[in-house]
Amino acid sequence: MAIEGPLRELGIHDVFQLLDLSRKTGRLRVSSALRDNEGTVYFRVGRIVAATIRSNPHPLGALLLRSGRITEADLARARAVQEAPGEDRRLGEILVAQHVVSVRELERAIMRQVETVVFELLSWQEGFFSFAEEDVQAPAGAEGMVALPTESLLMEGARRLDEWTQIQQRIPSLAVIPVLAEAEEGIAPSRLDLLPHEWEVLSLVDGVQDLRAIARTLERSEFEVARIAFGLATIAVIDVLAPTDATEPDRSGEHLATCLAEARDALLAERLDDALARAATAVSLAPQDPEARSTLARVLLRQGREAEAAEELRIALEADAAHAGALMERARLAARHGELARAIESWQRVLAACPESPLGEQARHAIAHASQLAAVLEAVDA
Repeated sequence: MAIEGPLRELGIHDVFQLLDLSRKTGRLRVSSALRDNEGTVYFRVGRIVAATIRSNPHPLGALLLRSGRITEADLARARAVQEAPGEDRRLGEILVAQHVVSVRELERAIMRQVETVVFELLSWQEGFFSFAEEDVQAPAGAEGMVALPTESLLMEGARRLDEWTQIQQRIPSLAVIPVLAEAEEGIAPSRLDLLPHEWEVLSLVDGVQDLRAIARTLERSEFEVARIAFGLATIAVIDVLAPTDATEPDRSGEHLATCLAEARDALLAERLDDALARAATAVSLAPQDPEARSTLARVLLRQGREAEAAEELRIALEADAAHAGALMERARLAARHGELARAIESWQRVLAACPESPLGEQARHAIAHASQLAAVLEAVDA
């Protein structure tokens, strides 16, 4: 069984629950163009056995180091062995062989590694998922496989979402930019008594990076960084600014136009990663802007991510049913799949919306060629 679709139609919690209840074995991919990120979760008979995420991989060595199970010297020695010619053992296996950690400690660390990825994916409300049944092997870069009950992870994920509701009272999103709070006049500064992980976050507060960038730098989960920022904001150590508040005067409209122009330039230069980043930024600035959505769809199509592109075009055309750019991309997508009637219908709508524009001229030529091709195919079938 292969299932796929946008998360706005079937939430990520529902997807996990479906795979758990139907005891599926296979690979679930979850991608978000807005986050420029992708995660993969491996299921075996409904249980989660491995998970990876592209932008914030939560490496095992960093998790063991952060928990105090190993030292920097232990990690350096193990990595030196791992990099030796002919060595094919994973880092965790080497640490066990060197008697730095026990097998049980390694298993717990792998479980935490998988849980961290899953909890991060469970917080996504936008994006696209696809599941394919297949034999499950330990993914490249993973330390091994565990067998975690999906239902337990969903319950913990739901608890974290409840906690996130409280966090959002001060931290509305990970796009906010933390800044050091100004000391109140007449009040002597007090000594800060923070935990090491709180100091780590505070040390990266520079008034430029948003919380998502800080999470990536620290290789910590976005939820964990948001929770730490919430605590720091509660005790008035930091304030948070919306992205448009960080630079005055507010030039969000100019910023949107700049992002779209840079996305188009990058697309022309075949810098698809840059184009995706700029288009995703444009959508985050104006989620209902059809031009931003259709530009993001154009980039996704060039990357071969057709299902995600189709979802962006659907949103764009919901906002403006006559948006020529979105109609043009929808026509191209239909033509790719041989749906000539649907493509012609979209091109006709482009022509009606802007008959004298370059897009209208392109649509006119496309209609003529597609109509000829349709006639040829009809004659062959006859």
